[in-house]
Amino acid sequence: MSTPRRALVLVDVQQQYFSGLLEIQYPPHEESLPRITAAIDAATAAGIPIAVVQHTAGEGAPVFAPGTPEFELHPEIQNRRTDTWKSVVKQYGSVYADTDLTAWLHENGVDTVTLVGYMTNNCILGSAVEAEALGFTTEVLSDATGAINLANDAGFADAETVHTTLLALLNSNWAAVGSTDAWTTALTTQKQLPAGDLGGSAAAGAARATSTLSSSPRQ
Repeated sequence: MSTPRRALVLVDVQQQYFSGLLEIQYPPHEESLPRITAAIDAATAAGIPIAVVQHTAGEGAPVFAPGTPEFELHPEIQNRRTDTWKSVVKQYGSVYADTDLTAWLHENGVDTVTLVGYMTNNCILGSAVEAEALGFTTEVLSDATGAINLANDAGFADAETVHTTLLALLNSNWAAVGSTDAWTTALTTQKQLPAGDLGGSAAAGAARATSTLSSSPRQ
């Protein structure tokens, strides 16, 4: 098993997600932000490249409008930022779509992209899925990402359900999902973060469903 050649990608850790309608709910940003900064500090100590991504909805947009305070990076991120970081502004969910991030990753010999930031239910999901066709291995840090409550004509899911369900989905096929502490250990030991697979996840899911059904009270 080869040593991962990693880059840490900070996805949209912008002020837009710290208050108002899009405020991250689970894990609460008071918990996830310190995990993001811990990942930054670990990556810096290990000398792995870092890219910082900001989302734009265009000038004058109601959210993510350049020139507004909400567009700016959270101060905890901005204060750690250095000239060595790659800066990316995107307009789609995926960090790769219509940006030069892929080229930068190739230039730096990266084969494994670690995603932290927001939201699990949008840009983290979209980026992890697109990475498969681009040939990158993806890692998602479960406690350094976050989701919001969602409701529409298709149904309702609270933020915890959204976050945990999507992480289980990602870990079944598109990404290795783990905590920041587990990732830091993998970084230090130059190991891969353990990932699930679709077959194993399906088998475990079937077993859990059967166990739940058998333990349910009979009417």
